[in-house]
Amino acid sequence: MQHERQHYVDGAWVDPIEPKLVTVIDPSTEEACATIAVGGARDVDRAVAAARAAFPAFARTTRKERIDLLQAILAEYDRRREDVARIMSQEMGAPIKLARERQAATGTNHLRRMIQVLENYEFEELQGTTLIAREPIGVVGLITPWNWPINQIVCKVAPALAAGCTMVLKPSEVAPLNAILWSEVMHAAGVPKGVYNMVQGEGAVVGEAMSFHPGIDMMSFTGSTRAGVLVAQAAAATVKRVAQELGGKSPNILLPDVDFRDAVTRGVLQMMGNSGQSCSAPTRMLVPADRQDEVKAYAKAAADSLVVGDVADERTNLGPLVSEVQFDKVQRLIQAGIAEGAELVTGGPGRPEHLNRGFFVRPTVFANVRNDMTIAREEIFGPVIVIQPYADEAEAIAIANDTDYGLAAYVQGTDIARARKVAAQLRAGNVHLNYPAGDNAAPFGGYKQSGNGREYGKWGMEEFLEVKAVIGYEAA
Repeated sequence: MQHERQHYVDGAWVDPIEPKLVTVIDPSTEEACATIAVGGARDVDRAVAAARAAFPAFARTTRKERIDLLQAILAEYDRRREDVARIMSQEMGAPIKLARERQAATGTNHLRRMIQVLENYEFEELQGTTLIAREPIGVVGLITPWNWPINQIVCKVAPALAAGCTMVLKPSEVAPLNAILWSEVMHAAGVPKGVYNMVQGEGAVVGEAMSFHPGIDMMSFTGSTRAGVLVAQAAAATVKRVAQELGGKSPNILLPDVDFRDAVTRGVLQMMGNSGQSCSAPTRMLVPADRQDEVKAYAKAAADSLVVGDVADERTNLGPLVSEVQFDKVQRLIQAGIAEGAELVTGGPGRPEHLNRGFFVRPTVFANVRNDMTIAREEIFGPVIVIQPYADEAEAIAIANDTDYGLAAYVQGTDIARARKVAAQLRAGNVHLNYPAGDNAAPFGGYKQSGNGREYGKWGMEEFLEVKAVIGYEAA
Protein backbone atom coordinates (compact mmCIF):
# COMPACT_ATOMS: atom_id res chain seq x y z
CA MET A 1 0.00 0.00 0.00
CA GLN A 2 1.23 3.50 -0.81
CA HIS A 3 -0.29 5.66 1.93
CA GLU A 4 0.22 3.77 5.20
CA ARG A 5 2.23 6.61 6.73
CA GLN A 6 -0.07 9.43 5.70
CA HIS A 7 -3.47 10.92 6.48
CA TYR A 8 -6.04 11.98 3.88
CA VAL A 9 -6.95 15.66 4.22
CA ASP A 10 -8.53 18.17 1.84
CA GLY A 11 -8.43 15.83 -1.13
CA ALA A 12 -4.77 14.81 -0.79
CA TRP A 13 -2.50 12.39 1.04
CA VAL A 14 -0.49 14.35 3.60
CA ASP A 15 2.29 13.55 6.02
CA PRO A 16 1.52 13.81 9.75
CA ILE A 17 2.50 17.11 11.36
CA GLU A 18 4.41 15.31 14.10
CA PRO A 19 5.62 11.96 12.74
CA LYS A 20 4.74 8.98 14.92
CA LEU A 21 4.38 5.38 13.82
CA VAL A 22 2.44 2.37 15.10
CA THR A 23 2.94 -1.25 14.04
CA VAL A 24 -0.02 -3.26 12.77
CA ILE A 25 0.10 -6.91 13.87
CA ASP A 26 -1.20 -9.85 11.82
CA PRO A 27 -3.17 -11.76 14.49
CA SER A 28 -2.68 -15.09 12.74
CA THR A 29 1.11 -14.91 12.99
CA GLU A 30 1.69 -12.34 15.76
CA GLU A 31 4.10 -10.64 13.37
CA ALA A 32 4.13 -7.08 12.00
CA CYS A 33 2.31 -6.67 8.69
CA ALA A 34 2.41 -2.87 8.32
CA THR A 35 3.46 0.39 9.95
CA ILE A 36 1.05 3.32 9.92
CA ALA A 37 1.25 6.98 10.85
CA VAL A 38 -0.78 8.10 13.84
CA GLY A 39 -1.84 11.68 14.24
CA GLY A 40 -2.30 14.22 16.99
CA ALA A 41 -4.45 17.21 17.82
CA ARG A 42 -2.88 19.40 15.14
CA ASP A 43 -3.66 16.81 12.46
CA VAL A 44 -7.27 16.91 13.66
CA ASP A 45 -7.26 20.72 13.48
CA ARG A 46 -6.06 20.57 9.86
CA ALA A 47 -8.72 18.01 8.89
CA VAL A 48 -11.52 19.90 10.65
CA ALA A 49 -10.50 23.13 8.93
CA ALA A 50 -10.73 21.40 5.55
CA ALA A 51 -14.14 19.94 6.40
CA ARG A 52 -15.49 23.28 7.61
CA ALA A 53 -14.29 25.06 4.49
CA ALA A 54 -15.96 22.46 2.27
CA PHE A 55 -19.27 22.33 4.16
CA PRO A 56 -21.16 25.39 2.77
CA ALA A 57 -20.80 24.28 -0.85
CA PHE A 58 -21.39 20.59 -0.20
CA ALA A 59 -24.46 21.27 1.95
CA ARG A 60 -26.01 23.03 -1.06
CA THR A 61 -25.47 20.17 -3.51
CA THR A 62 -28.58 18.69 -5.06
CA ARG A 63 -30.04 15.28 -4.43
CA LYS A 64 -28.88 14.18 -7.89
CA GLU A 65 -25.33 15.35 -7.29
CA ARG A 66 -25.09 13.37 -4.09
CA ILE A 67 -26.65 10.29 -5.70
CA ASP A 68 -24.14 10.52 -8.55
CA LEU A 69 -21.32 10.78 -6.02
CA LEU A 70 -22.51 7.71 -4.08
CA GLN A 71 -22.83 5.76 -7.32
CA ALA A 72 -19.26 6.69 -8.27
CA ILE A 73 -18.05 5.56 -4.84
CA LEU A 74 -19.99 2.28 -5.20
CA ALA A 75 -18.42 1.57 -8.62
CA GLU A 76 -14.91 2.24 -7.35
CA TYR A 77 -15.48 0.27 -4.13
CA ASP A 78 -16.70 -2.77 -6.04
CA ARG A 79 -13.59 -2.54 -8.22
CA ARG A 80 -11.43 -2.72 -5.06
CA ARG A 81 -13.61 -5.07 -3.02
CA GLU A 82 -11.37 -8.12 -3.27
CA ASP A 83 -8.44 -5.98 -2.09
CA VAL A 84 -10.53 -4.89 0.91
CA ALA A 85 -11.38 -8.51 1.74
CA ARG A 86 -7.75 -9.65 1.61
CA ILE A 87 -6.52 -6.73 3.69
CA MET A 88 -9.12 -7.37 6.39
CA SER A 89 -8.31 -11.06 6.45
CA GLN A 90 -4.72 -10.16 7.22
CA GLU A 91 -5.11 -7.25 9.64
CA MET A 92 -8.06 -8.51 11.73
CA GLY A 93 -7.87 -12.26 11.14
CA ALA A 94 -11.16 -12.83 9.35
CA PRO A 95 -11.22 -16.11 7.39
CA ILE A 96 -11.06 -15.18 3.71
CA LYS A 97 -14.52 -16.52 2.93
CA LEU A 98 -16.04 -14.45 5.74
CA ALA A 99 -13.97 -11.43 4.75
CA ARG A 100 -15.13 -11.68 1.16
CA GLU A 101 -18.78 -12.73 1.51
CA ARG A 102 -19.73 -10.78 4.63
CA GLN A 103 -17.15 -8.23 5.75
CA ALA A 104 -16.33 -6.64 2.39
CA ALA A 105 -19.84 -7.20 1.05
CA THR A 106 -21.31 -4.89 3.69
CA GLY A 107 -19.69 -1.90 1.98
CA THR A 108 -21.52 -2.60 -1.25
CA ASN A 109 -24.79 -3.26 0.56
CA HIS A 110 -24.75 -0.04 2.59
CA LEU A 111 -23.88 2.08 -0.44
CA ARG A 112 -26.69 0.57 -2.49
CA ARG A 113 -29.15 1.06 0.37
CA MET A 114 -28.15 4.68 0.89
CA ILE A 115 -28.62 5.46 -2.79
CA GLN A 116 -32.16 4.04 -2.53
CA VAL A 117 -32.84 6.11 0.60
CA LEU A 118 -31.59 9.31 -0.99
CA GLU A 119 -33.65 8.76 -4.15
CA ASN A 120 -36.90 8.80 -2.15
CA TYR A 121 -36.27 10.79 1.05
CA GLU A 122 -38.37 13.92 1.65
CA PHE A 123 -36.17 16.63 3.14
CA GLU A 124 -39.02 19.16 3.32
CA GLU A 125 -42.71 18.96 4.22
CA LEU A 126 -45.46 21.46 4.91
CA GLN A 127 -47.30 21.30 8.22
CA GLY A 128 -50.10 23.80 7.79
CA THR A 129 -48.32 27.10 7.06
CA THR A 130 -45.00 25.91 8.53
CA LEU A 131 -42.20 24.33 6.51
CA ILE A 132 -40.38 21.51 8.27
CA ALA A 133 -36.92 21.22 6.71
CA ARG A 134 -34.22 18.63 7.41
CA GLU A 135 -30.74 19.99 6.81
CA PRO A 136 -27.19 18.63 7.22
CA ILE A 137 -25.93 19.04 10.77
CA GLY A 138 -22.48 20.22 9.67
CA VAL A 139 -19.02 18.70 10.17
CA VAL A 140 -19.19 15.24 11.71
CA GLY A 141 -16.54 13.20 13.48
CA LEU A 142 -16.65 9.46 12.84
CA ILE A 143 -14.85 6.91 15.02
CA THR A 144 -15.02 3.30 13.87
CA PRO A 145 -13.98 -0.07 15.40
CA TRP A 146 -11.83 -2.99 14.30
CA ASN A 147 -14.32 -5.88 14.41
CA TRP A 148 -16.51 -4.99 11.40
CA PRO A 149 -14.31 -2.19 10.12
CA ILE A 150 -15.51 -1.48 6.59
CA ASN A 151 -19.13 -2.06 7.60
CA GLN A 152 -18.90 0.67 10.22
CA ILE A 153 -16.97 3.05 7.99
CA VAL A 154 -19.49 2.84 5.17
CA CYS A 155 -22.60 2.86 7.38
CA LYS A 156 -21.39 6.21 8.75
CA VAL A 157 -19.72 7.84 5.73
CA ALA A 158 -22.47 7.01 3.20
CA PRO A 159 -25.39 8.51 5.18
CA ALA A 160 -23.28 11.52 6.20
CA LEU A 161 -22.60 12.19 2.51
CA ALA A 162 -26.26 11.61 1.62
CA ALA A 163 -27.29 14.14 4.27
CA GLY A 164 -24.87 16.77 2.88
CA CYS A 165 -22.33 16.69 5.74
CA THR A 166 -18.57 16.93 5.58
CA MET A 167 -16.50 14.73 7.85
CA VAL A 168 -13.36 13.54 9.61
CA LEU A 169 -12.93 9.78 10.04
CA LYS A 170 -10.73 8.12 12.66
CA PRO A 171 -10.59 4.37 11.99
CA SER A 172 -9.29 1.84 14.49
CA GLU A 173 -5.51 1.78 14.78
CA VAL A 174 -5.73 -1.99 15.38
CA ALA A 175 -7.15 -2.72 11.90
CA PRO A 176 -6.51 0.47 9.90
CA LEU A 177 -5.45 -0.73 6.47
CA ASN A 178 -8.98 -1.16 5.11
CA ALA A 179 -9.59 2.52 5.92
CA ILE A 180 -6.60 3.50 3.79
CA LEU A 181 -8.07 1.49 0.91
CA TRP A 182 -11.45 3.14 1.54
CA SER A 183 -9.82 6.58 1.39
CA GLU A 184 -8.23 5.62 -1.94
CA VAL A 185 -11.71 4.66 -3.15
CA MET A 186 -13.09 8.05 -2.07
CA HIS A 187 -10.29 9.87 -3.86
CA ALA A 188 -10.65 7.86 -7.06
CA ALA A 189 -14.43 8.42 -7.03
CA GLY A 190 -13.93 12.19 -7.11
CA VAL A 191 -15.22 13.20 -3.69
CA PRO A 192 -14.78 17.01 -3.53
CA LYS A 193 -11.81 18.33 -1.56
CA GLY A 194 -12.43 18.63 2.16
CA VAL A 195 -15.71 16.71 2.15
CA TYR A 196 -14.07 13.51 3.39
CA ASN A 197 -10.96 13.52 5.58
CA MET A 198 -9.23 10.65 7.41
CA VAL A 199 -6.79 10.93 10.30
CA GLN A 200 -5.19 7.74 11.56
CA GLY A 201 -4.56 7.55 15.26
CA GLU A 202 -5.28 6.35 18.75
CA GLY A 203 -8.59 6.92 20.45
CA ALA A 204 -7.03 8.54 23.52
CA VAL A 205 -5.36 11.17 21.29
CA VAL A 206 -7.15 11.65 17.96
CA GLY A 207 -10.56 10.49 19.18
CA GLU A 208 -10.39 12.76 22.20
CA ALA A 209 -9.28 15.74 20.10
CA MET A 210 -12.20 15.17 17.72
CA SER A 211 -14.73 14.84 20.54
CA PHE A 212 -13.57 18.08 22.21
CA HIS A 213 -13.18 20.00 18.95
CA PRO A 214 -15.47 23.06 18.65
CA GLY A 215 -15.34 22.78 14.85
CA ILE A 216 -17.06 19.37 14.88
CA ASP A 217 -20.85 19.53 15.17
CA MET A 218 -21.56 15.85 15.85
CA MET A 219 -19.73 12.69 16.89
CA SER A 220 -20.73 9.24 15.67
CA PHE A 221 -18.93 6.52 17.60
CA THR A 222 -18.92 2.72 17.49
CA GLY A 223 -16.93 0.79 20.06
CA SER A 224 -16.90 -0.23 23.69
CA THR A 225 -19.24 1.26 26.24
CA ARG A 226 -16.24 2.44 28.26
CA ALA A 227 -14.83 4.41 25.33
CA GLY A 228 -18.29 5.68 24.41
CA VAL A 229 -18.62 7.28 27.83
CA LEU A 230 -15.33 9.13 27.29
CA VAL A 231 -16.47 10.40 23.87
CA ALA A 232 -19.75 11.66 25.34
CA GLN A 233 -18.00 13.38 28.24
CA ALA A 234 -15.57 15.16 25.91
CA ALA A 235 -18.35 16.14 23.48
CA ALA A 236 -20.46 17.62 26.28
CA ALA A 237 -18.15 20.64 26.52
CA THR A 238 -19.41 21.89 23.15
CA VAL A 239 -22.95 20.44 23.44
CA LYS A 240 -22.51 18.53 20.20
CA ARG A 241 -24.78 15.66 19.24
CA VAL A 242 -23.38 12.20 20.01
CA ALA A 243 -24.65 9.00 18.36
CA GLN A 244 -23.24 5.78 19.77
CA GLU A 245 -23.38 2.08 19.00
CA LEU A 246 -21.72 0.32 21.90
CA GLY A 247 -21.46 -3.11 23.53
CA GLY A 248 -23.92 -5.95 23.88
CA LYS A 249 -24.68 -9.14 25.78
CA SER A 250 -27.53 -10.43 23.68
CA PRO A 251 -29.90 -13.16 24.92
CA ASN A 252 -31.17 -15.92 22.63
CA ILE A 253 -34.37 -17.40 24.07
CA LEU A 254 -35.23 -20.90 22.84
CA LEU A 255 -38.91 -21.53 23.53
CA PRO A 256 -40.01 -25.10 24.37
CA ASP A 257 -41.68 -25.77 21.00
CA VAL A 258 -38.58 -25.12 18.89
CA ASP A 259 -36.53 -27.74 17.01
CA PHE A 260 -33.66 -27.82 19.49
CA ARG A 261 -31.08 -29.47 17.26
CA ASP A 262 -31.54 -26.80 14.60
CA ALA A 263 -31.97 -23.84 16.94
CA VAL A 264 -28.96 -24.67 19.12
CA THR A 265 -26.69 -25.43 16.19
CA ARG A 266 -27.58 -22.24 14.36
CA GLY A 267 -27.33 -20.19 17.53
CA VAL A 268 -23.82 -21.43 18.33
CA LEU A 269 -22.54 -20.97 14.78
CA GLN A 270 -24.06 -17.50 14.48
CA MET A 271 -22.60 -16.44 17.81
CA MET A 272 -19.12 -17.69 16.95
CA GLY A 273 -19.01 -16.10 13.50
CA ASN A 274 -16.27 -13.46 13.23
CA SER A 275 -14.64 -15.30 16.17
CA GLY A 276 -17.38 -13.99 18.46
CA GLN A 277 -16.25 -10.41 17.86
CA SER A 278 -19.68 -8.96 17.12
CA CYS A 279 -21.49 -6.63 19.50
CA SER A 280 -24.91 -8.03 18.55
CA ALA A 281 -23.93 -11.74 18.71
CA PRO A 282 -26.36 -14.06 20.56
CA THR A 283 -23.94 -14.78 23.40
CA ARG A 284 -26.43 -15.95 26.07
CA MET A 285 -28.50 -19.00 25.09
CA LEU A 286 -31.56 -19.29 27.38
CA VAL A 287 -33.12 -22.76 27.36
CA PRO A 288 -35.79 -24.68 29.31
CA ALA A 289 -34.12 -26.21 32.36
CA ASP A 290 -35.45 -29.69 31.57
CA ARG A 291 -33.86 -29.58 28.09
CA GLN A 292 -30.39 -28.35 29.11
CA ASP A 293 -28.65 -31.73 28.78
CA GLU A 294 -29.93 -32.08 25.23
CA VAL A 295 -28.89 -28.50 24.45
CA LYS A 296 -25.37 -29.11 25.79
CA ALA A 297 -24.86 -32.02 23.43
CA TYR A 298 -26.00 -30.03 20.38
CA ALA A 299 -23.93 -27.00 21.40
CA LYS A 300 -20.79 -29.09 21.89
CA ALA A 301 -21.22 -30.72 18.49
CA ALA A 302 -21.66 -27.35 16.81
CA ALA A 303 -18.65 -25.74 18.51
CA ASP A 304 -16.44 -28.76 17.87
CA SER A 305 -17.37 -28.71 14.17
CA LEU A 306 -15.72 -25.34 13.60
CA VAL A 307 -12.52 -25.31 11.56
CA VAL A 308 -10.02 -23.05 13.33
CA GLY A 309 -6.78 -22.00 11.69
CA ASP A 310 -5.42 -20.76 8.37
CA VAL A 311 -7.49 -17.72 7.37
CA ALA A 312 -6.40 -18.08 3.74
CA ASP A 313 -8.08 -21.49 3.54
CA GLU A 314 -11.69 -21.23 2.33
CA ARG A 315 -12.65 -24.15 4.60
CA THR A 316 -11.69 -22.19 7.73
CA ASN A 317 -14.62 -20.62 9.54
CA LEU A 318 -12.96 -19.40 12.76
CA GLY A 319 -9.94 -17.14 12.73
CA PRO A 320 -7.93 -15.57 15.55
CA LEU A 321 -8.97 -12.73 17.80
CA VAL A 322 -7.74 -9.39 16.59
CA SER A 323 -4.98 -8.73 19.12
CA GLU A 324 -3.03 -9.97 22.12
CA VAL A 325 -5.02 -7.61 24.33
CA GLN A 326 -8.26 -9.20 23.17
CA PHE A 327 -6.84 -12.72 23.50
CA ASP A 328 -5.75 -12.06 27.08
CA LYS A 329 -9.16 -10.61 27.98
CA VAL A 330 -11.00 -13.65 26.63
CA GLN A 331 -8.64 -16.04 28.43
CA ARG A 332 -9.27 -14.16 31.69
CA LEU A 333 -13.02 -14.47 31.24
CA ILE A 334 -12.86 -18.19 30.41
CA GLN A 335 -10.89 -18.71 33.61
CA ALA A 336 -13.47 -16.64 35.50
CA GLY A 337 -16.25 -18.90 34.24
CA ILE A 338 -14.43 -21.98 35.49
CA ALA A 339 -13.56 -20.36 38.83
CA GLU A 340 -17.15 -19.26 39.46
CA GLY A 341 -18.53 -22.76 38.91
CA ALA A 342 -19.95 -22.71 35.40
CA GLU A 343 -19.90 -26.10 33.66
CA LEU A 344 -17.31 -26.22 30.88
CA VAL A 345 -18.93 -28.23 28.08
CA THR A 346 -16.19 -27.85 25.48
CA GLY A 347 -13.20 -25.64 24.73
CA GLY A 348 -11.56 -23.83 27.59
CA PRO A 349 -8.30 -21.95 28.16
CA GLY A 350 -5.48 -21.74 25.66
CA ARG A 351 -5.14 -22.16 21.93
CA PRO A 352 -6.52 -25.10 19.96
CA GLU A 353 -4.02 -27.96 20.27
CA HIS A 354 -2.94 -27.88 16.62
CA LEU A 355 -1.90 -24.19 16.74
CA ASN A 356 1.21 -22.85 18.46
CA ARG A 357 1.01 -19.20 17.48
CA GLY A 358 -1.60 -16.59 16.66
CA PHE A 359 -4.37 -15.22 18.86
CA PHE A 360 -6.61 -18.25 18.35
CA VAL A 361 -9.14 -19.24 21.03
CA ARG A 362 -10.75 -22.65 21.50
CA PRO A 363 -14.49 -22.48 20.66
CA THR A 364 -15.93 -22.63 24.18
CA VAL A 365 -19.35 -23.54 25.60
CA PHE A 366 -20.38 -23.08 29.23
CA ALA A 367 -23.61 -24.47 30.73
CA ASN A 368 -25.46 -24.08 34.04
CA VAL A 369 -24.58 -20.40 33.97
CA ARG A 370 -26.26 -18.08 36.45
CA ASN A 371 -26.96 -14.48 35.58
CA ASP A 372 -24.74 -13.23 38.41
CA MET A 373 -21.63 -14.90 36.93
CA THR A 374 -19.02 -12.75 35.23
CA ILE A 375 -19.38 -14.61 31.91
CA ALA A 376 -23.12 -13.86 31.89
CA ARG A 377 -22.64 -10.14 32.49
CA GLU A 378 -19.44 -9.01 30.74
CA GLU A 379 -19.14 -8.72 26.98
CA ILE A 380 -16.53 -11.39 26.21
CA PHE A 381 -16.03 -10.64 22.49
CA GLY A 382 -14.65 -14.06 21.68
CA PRO A 383 -15.99 -17.50 20.64
CA VAL A 384 -17.51 -18.20 24.05
CA ILE A 385 -21.21 -18.93 24.50
CA VAL A 386 -23.06 -19.42 27.79
CA ILE A 387 -26.14 -21.61 28.27
CA GLN A 388 -28.57 -20.40 30.93
CA PRO A 389 -31.52 -22.56 32.07
CA TYR A 390 -34.93 -21.03 32.80
CA ALA A 391 -38.02 -22.43 34.57
CA ASP A 392 -40.72 -20.71 32.52
CA GLU A 393 -41.29 -17.98 29.97
CA ALA A 394 -41.51 -15.20 32.58
CA GLU A 395 -38.15 -16.17 34.03
CA ALA A 396 -36.60 -16.33 30.55
CA ILE A 397 -37.71 -12.75 29.86
CA ALA A 398 -36.47 -11.60 33.27
CA ILE A 399 -33.04 -13.18 32.71
CA ALA A 400 -32.85 -11.74 29.20
CA ASN A 401 -33.55 -8.20 30.41
CA ASP A 402 -31.29 -8.43 33.47
CA THR A 403 -28.27 -6.84 31.78
CA ASP A 404 -26.70 -3.41 31.41
CA TYR A 405 -26.91 -3.84 27.64
CA GLY A 406 -29.74 -3.78 25.13
CA LEU A 407 -28.36 -3.95 21.60
CA ALA A 408 -29.98 -7.15 20.31
CA ALA A 409 -32.05 -10.13 21.39
CA TYR A 410 -33.15 -13.35 19.71
CA VAL A 411 -36.24 -15.53 20.07
CA GLN A 412 -36.69 -18.99 18.54
CA GLY A 413 -40.15 -20.58 18.52
CA THR A 414 -42.49 -22.47 16.22
CA ASP A 415 -45.55 -20.58 17.50
CA ILE A 416 -44.87 -17.20 15.90
CA ALA A 417 -47.56 -15.43 17.92
CA ARG A 418 -45.88 -16.55 21.12
CA ALA A 419 -42.45 -15.55 19.81
CA ARG A 420 -43.78 -12.09 18.94
CA LYS A 421 -45.27 -11.74 22.41
CA VAL A 422 -41.90 -12.53 23.97
CA ALA A 423 -40.12 -10.15 21.58
CA ALA A 424 -42.40 -7.31 22.66
CA GLN A 425 -41.16 -7.69 26.24
CA LEU A 426 -37.43 -7.63 25.48
CA ARG A 427 -35.53 -4.39 26.12
CA ALA A 428 -33.34 -4.33 23.02
CA GLY A 429 -33.02 -2.21 19.90
CA ASN A 430 -33.15 -5.23 17.58
CA VAL A 431 -35.04 -8.48 18.16
CA HIS A 432 -34.49 -11.35 15.71
CA LEU A 433 -37.20 -14.00 15.37
CA ASN A 434 -36.15 -17.46 14.14
CA TYR A 435 -32.78 -16.44 12.70
CA PRO A 436 -34.03 -14.15 9.92
CA ALA A 437 -31.89 -12.75 7.13
CA GLY A 438 -30.30 -9.40 7.95
CA ASP A 439 -32.07 -6.17 7.00
CA ASN A 440 -29.83 -3.15 6.52
CA ALA A 441 -32.89 -0.94 5.99
CA ALA A 442 -33.97 -1.60 9.59
CA PRO A 443 -32.68 0.76 12.31
CA PHE A 444 -29.64 -0.63 14.13
CA GLY A 445 -28.83 0.53 17.66
CA GLY A 446 -29.42 -0.21 21.29
CA TYR A 447 -31.15 0.48 24.57
CA LYS A 448 -29.42 1.20 27.89
CA GLN A 449 -25.61 1.02 27.83
CA SER A 450 -25.62 -0.28 24.26
CA GLY A 451 -25.86 3.30 23.06
CA ASN A 452 -28.20 5.83 21.54
CA GLY A 453 -29.12 6.81 18.02
CA ARG A 454 -29.63 4.47 15.10
CA GLU A 455 -27.68 3.43 12.01
CA TYR A 456 -28.61 1.90 8.63
CA GLY A 457 -31.06 3.05 5.98
CA LYS A 458 -33.04 6.25 6.45
CA TRP A 459 -32.55 6.00 10.22
CA GLY A 460 -28.81 6.31 9.73
CA MET A 461 -29.11 9.36 7.49
CA GLU A 462 -31.50 11.12 9.87
CA GLU A 463 -28.84 11.03 12.60
CA PHE A 464 -26.88 13.51 10.46
CA LEU A 465 -29.80 15.90 9.87
CA GLU A 466 -31.03 18.88 11.88
CA VAL A 467 -34.73 19.82 11.88
CA LYS A 468 -35.68 23.43 11.09
CA ALA A 469 -39.17 24.91 11.32
CA VAL A 470 -39.86 27.91 9.05
CA ILE A 471 -43.04 29.32 10.58
CA GLY A 472 -45.19 31.45 8.28
CA TYR A 473 -43.64 29.85 5.20
CA GLU A 474 -47.09 29.74 3.57
CA ALA A 475 -49.67 32.50 3.84
CA ALA A 476 -52.45 31.76 6.32
